[in-house]
Amino acid sequence: MDIRTKTRLIIKKDGMYLQGYIMYTDEFRWSDSPWDAWKTRIRAEAKSVQMKAGGTIMLWNPIVGQLREAKI
Repeated sequence: MDIRTKTRLIIKKDGMYLQGYIMYTDEFRWSDSPWDAWKTRIRAEAKSVQMKAGGTIMLWNPIVGQLREAKI
């Protein structure tokens, strides 16, 4: 297994991680753990969500627990 294929893009803002969007409202749900974060491998999708929610796009690998800022 190549652990690099498990790396995902997540959104971090003010020490919290984007968990999702609350339907029928204009609010986002945030969590204090990257394990709960919304994840994607598609850069354009992450950029679109980041522009709506604000924050920073991060690289997250749950296999090794590594988190760092993405350079997109």
